[in-house]
Amino acid sequence: MSIYQNVKKACSDNGITITYLESKLGFPRSSICKWDTNTPGVDKVQAVAKELNKPIEYFLE
Repeated sequence: MSIYQNVKKACSDNGITITYLESKLGFPRSSICKWDTNTPGVDKVQAVAKELNKPIEYFLE
């Protein structure tokens, strides 16, 4: 799975949307959707992991 797909699943498990997550973290709208084709910085993935209470490795597998 891609990083985006893992984020999408984690958001679904937490009952939130990716748009809400982006807003809460101060990311530009639709930026996480681009993670399907672009590799995000570690700081961005770490912020998502912390917000979703998952280890960073969950998103990198």
